[in-house]
Amino acid sequence: MKNVVIFADGACKGNPGPGGWGVVLRYNGNEKHLYGFAAETTNNRMELTAAIMALEALKERCVVEITTDSQYVRNGITSWLANWKRKNWKTADNKPVKNVDLWRQLEAQTERHQVTWHWVRGHTGHPGNELADELANRAIREHYSAADR
Repeated sequence: MKNVVIFADGACKGNPGPGGWGVVLRYNGNEKHLYGFAAETTNNRMELTAAIMALEALKERCVVEITTDSQYVRNGITSWLANWKRKNWKTADNKPVKNVDLWRQLEAQTERHQVTWHWVRGHTGHPGNELADELANRAIREHYSAADR
């Protein structure tokens, strides 16, 4: 299987507000950048979307290392998901899990690959995370630049 390194990040101007997601994919010395925009969203939805889009971009089963600055995403997929499903998508305090649609998509994508999750503190100079953040913010900037034309 191919070994792929991914950096995924989301950004939101206001929460909720306009948002973007960014992904850096690295494989065998090559690097690919992906990013996208959502008009009305939350930061957590953009963080999840970045991870989903990164995994969806892989055309075959891979060994994947994903780095995110979102504890929500990393803890959700590695620790909380099993309990949420067991409790019919309820949190520990019996409230509905937010973003269930995206959690289901992320789970489906992780089942296609052998994924290891890593967390880094955001905005601390980690090169891969900073680039993913720049891509997420670029998505927002480009959307508004295009709207001004």
